[in-house]
Amino acid sequence: MSGGRRDDSLSRSAFPSHAQPAPLDVRWLLRKYGLRPDKALAQNFLIDPASLRRVVEAADLIGDEVVLEIGAGLGSLTRFLAPVSRRVVAVEFDRRLIPPLEEAVASLTNVSIVNDDVLSLDLGDLMGGETYRVVANIPYNITSILIRHLMEAPHPSRLIVLTLQREVAERIMAGPGEMSLLALSVGVYGRPSLCGRIAAGAFYPRPSVDSAVLRIDVDDRPRIAPSMIDPVFALARAGFGQKRKKLVNALASGLDESRSTVAGWLEEAGIPATTRAQELTVQDWERLTSARQGADEGRSS
Repeated sequence: MSGGRRDDSLSRSAFPSHAQPAPLDVRWLLRKYGLRPDKALAQNFLIDPASLRRVVEAADLIGDEVVLEIGAGLGSLTRFLAPVSRRVVAVEFDRRLIPPLEEAVASLTNVSIVNDDVLSLDLGDLMGGETYRVVANIPYNITSILIRHLMEAPHPSRLIVLTLQREVAERIMAGPGEMSLLALSVGVYGRPSLCGRIAAGAFYPRPSVDSAVLRIDVDDRPRIAPSMIDPVFALARAGFGQKRKKLVNALASGLDESRSTVAGWLEEAGIPATTRAQELTVQDWERLTSARQGADEGRSS
């Protein structure tokens, strides 16, 4: 999987100092509306101005872009995105946060708020068919499914910037030898890069771990044939389900196949029987899936 680390201080497009909004008093806003962050939704609001600038800088906004913000929360990041974007569509799942969010962005005429689950939305319809960039501060428990939703959309974004747990970002950046199912998911569709770390103290309430800003440049087309994507992930889920085992044993157990059958797939794909799931590249998984499909066709004919 290709990818790289970017400068920890700034990305290519520096946030203009004249566009920085006044700090948003998140604690006061929550008290005003009688709200508390919902732990079940992993609500940790990014409030540090320097960190907010870093997220915006990672998206390389120069003022004429349309932005899809996921997890707008109370509007801290929304207020930084609006001055350097043509239009911001701010999606927030928690309906309790909509009134304070509306108050926080009331003066911003280029922001529209959508109270919905982004995983249930058609992104092409949501963005009116326009080219757009994604900026999201997301909880770990939806990272994998959200990335696939964004990248497999009929009208996908070509640039995704995610603020997520540092440990998860580093797992996404991992190469063969330390691959994960999540890293594979990203590697099929694009090229990830780290744009900096964010300390836990930059959030309210303070989480127990640090975060990172991850940028994904989405390729024009997936690195494997679209018809192979679902079969590849079905095979990979079985392989990573028991990643401590050799792949031949993990797949035999996960797919309820004989060890000799799986060994045949591996041999056909040119993958050593001693290999483990985390050692395979995207192309290895595609070859292995092709070998499995070929063997299945041979058995049925």
